[in-house]
Amino acid sequence: MSAIRWRARRGMLELDILLSGFLDRHEHALDDDQIEALERLLTYPDAELWDIIAGRREVEEGEKRLVELIGTN
Repeated sequence: MSAIRWRARRGMLELDILLSGFLDRHEHALDDDQIEALERLLTYPDAELWDIIAGRREVEEGEKRLVELIGTN
């Protein structure tokens, strides 16, 4: 999980705060599917990832459920 936490550190401050807070609260409760979805989300550039989290860009269902969880924090 430390590799994911490292990849969650972003250049965009808002994303960095949001993702690090999410991981602080949920990293031990994430199942394998959620971890895989998070790894896929972290491949997006910051601007695209921010659009996804803000609901301006669609993603696959697995990522969508995780984005909803991230957004509730």
